[in-house]
Amino acid sequence: MTSEPEARYGAPGAQLVIISGPSGVGKDTIIDALRARDPETGGDYQYIVTCTTRAPRPGEIPGTSYQFLSRRGFRALRDAGELLESAEVHGNWYGTPRRDVADALAQGRDVILKIDVQGAAAVKERVPEALLIFIVPPSLEALFQRLRSRATETADELEIRQRNAAIELARQGDYDSVVVNETDQVDRTAAEIQAIVAQEKRRNADRRIRIG
Repeated sequence: MTSEPEARYGAPGAQLVIISGPSGVGKDTIIDALRARDPETGGDYQYIVTCTTRAPRPGEIPGTSYQFLSRRGFRALRDAGELLESAEVHGNWYGTPRRDVADALAQGRDVILKIDVQGAAAVKERVPEALLIFIVPPSLEALFQRLRSRATETADELEIRQRNAAIELARQGDYDSVVVNETDQVDRTAAEIQAIVAQEKRRNADRRIRIG
């Protein structure tokens, strides 16, 4: 039986920001660029580490890149109501730790989630105040070239990701903002995201987001 922890409220003005986009669009690179920007001008962000059942890729650090879990461990968290959202993507499960989000918002920090379109829709349903930002490539060919060049998937996995990319791109209309990640312009992309979040904070300076 799934249980639900008690609902909590964030501090006034703290934002819940979701960044989505097709595989290969550069979400991790963008988040690294956001981390590297001056906090005094870029905001006080908390980057939530997603749980996943997939195996680590070369260079990924457990607890920093992802929380790598067994399927049994993932299911236990989900059944305990400890995931804000969960979805199966590319044959593996991904989920957002609910407690980490609630804690950061309560501390007055803007929370950044990197999740897929399924997860974004689930969070938006539970937290209507969430700000959804979708990252798009300059072209599909540019996206497919990025996927091929990183060489982290088998041919079959690459085909699945390319097929899913077209499906995900069709969902960008569900988002509050769409940002183009031009080739070799990641700092510009990060700056645009910062500006979108800052504008949302000005509009909702007194709002307290409820994580139920």
